[in-house]
Amino acid sequence: MFYKSTRDSSISVDSATAISQGISAEGGLFLPSEIPSITLDEIKAMADMSYADRAFNVFKKYLTDFTDAEIHYCTDNAYTTKNFDTENIAEIAHLFDGTYMLELWHGPTCAFKDMALQILPYFLTTSIKKLNVDKKVVILVATSGDTGKAALEGFKDVEGTQIMVFYPEDGVSPMQKRQMTTQEGGNVGVCAIKGNFDDCQNGVKAIFTDSEVKEKLSSGGYMFSSANSINWGRLVPQIVYYVSSYATLVADGQIELGEKINIVVPTGNFGNILAGYYAKKMGVPIGKLICASNVNKVLTDFIDTGIYDKNREFYATCSPSMDILISSNLERLLYLVTGEDDSLIRDWFSQLSTNGRYEVNDTVKQVMKEEFFGGFCNDVDTKKTIKDIYDKYGYTCDTHTAVAVKVYQDYKAQTGDTTKTIIASTASPYKFSASVLEAIDGKVSNIDEYDMVNILNERSNMSIPKSLAELKDKERRFSGSIEKTDMKSFVLENLGL
Repeated sequence: MFYKSTRDSSISVDSATAISQGISAEGGLFLPSEIPSITLDEIKAMADMSYADRAFNVFKKYLTDFTDAEIHYCTDNAYTTKNFDTENIAEIAHLFDGTYMLELWHGPTCAFKDMALQILPYFLTTSIKKLNVDKKVVILVATSGDTGKAALEGFKDVEGTQIMVFYPEDGVSPMQKRQMTTQEGGNVGVCAIKGNFDDCQNGVKAIFTDSEVKEKLSSGGYMFSSANSINWGRLVPQIVYYVSSYATLVADGQIELGEKINIVVPTGNFGNILAGYYAKKMGVPIGKLICASNVNKVLTDFIDTGIYDKNREFYATCSPSMDILISSNLERLLYLVTGEDDSLIRDWFSQLSTNGRYEVNDTVKQVMKEEFFGGFCNDVDTKKTIKDIYDKYGYTCDTHTAVAVKVYQDYKAQTGDTTKTIIASTASPYKFSASVLEAIDGKVSNIDEYDMVNILNERSNMSIPKSLAELKDKERRFSGSIEKTDMKSFVLENLGL
């Protein structure tokens, strides 16, 4: 299996190269030259497997230059109860008839990013070793809240790596900020940016493709890689949990083997739902992929109109991990549905860079309508949904998951589709205690973040994750912020270059 670049189809590299580089030299994203298939019999056989073994079977189809022993090394170390608070790794809660919460937040940072970022360090270090690279890997990360902490935790003190995370100064929750600014590890760095997530993401991409920076890194014995979902090594683990959850529903007798399910994903950067698309194209019986946005609804509008336009007001919401106007992973989908037309991709994304918008052709518009449904939810409806789910089912969900629930309710009302459905639950409600408490109680007094956590514990009867409880007494290591134009200087100075 070789990997192409979305902006230059002539490029062909193995998975180790794609993972270690993170992004192609000309700015394109790597993706496999073909989508491997998985049969219903293979899915059925997963019923009695551990999550690590299910992951092994999926990875073996994509990482063909890795040996079985190398893949097992990665899966057996990442997906354990040492890192996750459940043997199942990803739990499925039966919310109401025919609707299931896929809880992806049982990892060390209480967000779905752990599902990929606990294994990425193993993928990356294995790839570096396979390629005989003698440079130290510098990992740059832009985060809207969850990726940053998950990447920091995954790469903390990993030999041969150094990681720097950039987050929007006022664009993450207090708990997310505390998670990052107290991060332990001798190889980690955290920096706030005076701007939004898109500023962080654009800055990181610009540094990656800056020839001057790359030359300085090379001469200093460094090389770049990424822990954002622009790195295929971040995206492929997300495919696993859709394959795995289908196998679990079959094993539990909730669906018949071969029965289609829908998937609802709250997403801003499109990676999490793109993984669902890959699972579907592999052969998992998936019907509609329902893309849930908050009021930064650039993806909803794109699915409806075929016009991607980031020239709009940016809103800071109670679901900050989706406060994104440039959805990087959409590029991979467009490359696939245009028949791998790299010239079209270069044209559209050049327009996005220059004019802030582009419009796809009629063929792509039709595919988007057939495969996806786009909907959005404002903060008022997000909090109302949290309250409704809490009152009706005694289930407490975070703000991002609530967006997905509301959009799914709208989808059912509009279409009448009663297909059994998995909703990706992407974060613990404790990461957004203020908003969740306000939703449940109607108001929140001016109290400490950890007082909110304790009250939410009383309301929800959910255990407080150990990793969040321990943050209370941790020393803050990283403070201050910089202008978005200073990101390049920050990186070079921190590397002593």
